Amino acid sequence: MRKLICRACGTPLSHVFVDLGMSPLSNAYLQESQLLEPETFFPLKVFVCHECHLVQLPEFESPERIFVDYAYFSSVSKSWLRHCEAYAEAMRDRLSLGPESLVIEVASNDGYLLQFFQKSGLRVLGVEPAANVAEAAIDAGIPTVVRFFGAQAADELVKDGHQADLLIGNNVLAHVPDVNDFVEGLRRVLKPTGVLTLEFPHLARLMRERQFDTIYHEHFSYLSFAVVNRILAEHGLTVFDVEELPTHGGSLRVFAGRSESAPEILPGVPALLHREAAEGFTRLEHYLGFEAEVAKVKRDLLSFLISSRENGLTVVGYGAAAKGNTLLNYCGIRTDLLEYVSDLSPHKQGRFLPGTHIPIVAPERIRATQPDFVLILPWNLRAEIMEQLSFIRKWGGRFVVPIPRLEVLA
Repeated sequence: MRKLICRACGTPLSHVFVDLGMSPLSNAYLQESQLLEPETFFPLKVFVCHECHLVQLPEFESPERIFVDYAYFSSVSKSWLRHCEAYAEAMRDRLSLGPESLVIEVASNDGYLLQFFQKSGLRVLGVEPAANVAEAAIDAGIPTVVRFFGAQAADELVKDGHQADLLIGNNVLAHVPDVNDFVEGLRRVLKPTGVLTLEFPHLARLMRERQFDTIYHEHFSYLSFAVVNRILAEHGLTVFDVEELPTHGGSLRVFAGRSESAPEILPGVPALLHREAAEGFTRLEHYLGFEAEVAKVKRDLLSFLISSRENGLTVVGYGAAAKGNTLLNYCGIRTDLLEYVSDLSPHKQGRFLPGTHIPIVAPERIRATQPDFVLILPWNLRAEIMEQLSFIRKWGGRFVVPIPRLEVLA
């Protein structure tokens, strides 16, 4: 029997946070020729460490398999690009970055963020393991190293003369199975006076708003502020500031520096640590009631879809996002309840969702078929999507958001 241990502290894992059954890799979109081939499903069973309280998914599949050919291109979302441009402007001012400053981003995707630093005359370098999205960055003129990041990669970057004045990790900390090796790499590639910023979905928001669909095999960890603060400290990095963000359903941005030279810790850090403790994040029992909340979301969504079908109403999906694949596979939803899912990304159109085999089409299909309801799967982008698809109101179409609770919106 496989022995599971905490990836942060090494404690044996025995407490289940939530069990979402079996699911394929959420970004393993299928070609039509693959629909009659066997498909691999993995356990989507999440544990919580009773010692350090890291919520985590065991490594059922290797990062090499998950990320080498990746279907997610960050530049597709306009609201995310606006978020990144505002961040780049704020960091240039706050850190007084100039032409000699080096900005390094790990998991830099298609250059979605580094482009804004480069346009203002700063030196940039991306590190991205997915060759297909890295190629898009390189084609756009963003210098990019194609490899997984960790302590060894950091040493090689330093040897080649690359150390960061600003080191960025957006939505990557949760994606690494060896979190200690990754964080050690961050410390090594950061200049003694450099600043590290990390953005990641906040576990408190995940639990409070039933965001279980953000659980999938690409996400190995689900992070509270206290856990991240502790892991960074154990590798000689001190968190000196934290910001709460609306992105991805509620994220944190932490600012850290090398412990021997980090700036003074600002009041927001102890305040958030205290708030998490007051909410129960330092007690094991706080984590153990989440599964019942998840089951309620499943029942409500299935009841709506079945009732719509029985009453002759059509429901289609929008946004072939990874989170949507978790939701649809957990709920057992197939084309009998959801005819298709439309998506803006040409990299996904013409493919099929993993597990459910629901076809992915261009958004124009919605205008042609005039469905009664559009189920928004990337609910964190609901405002952007409702604006894009406002034309459905012409025939009385309405939007449906499944999380944190089922809502039907005009």
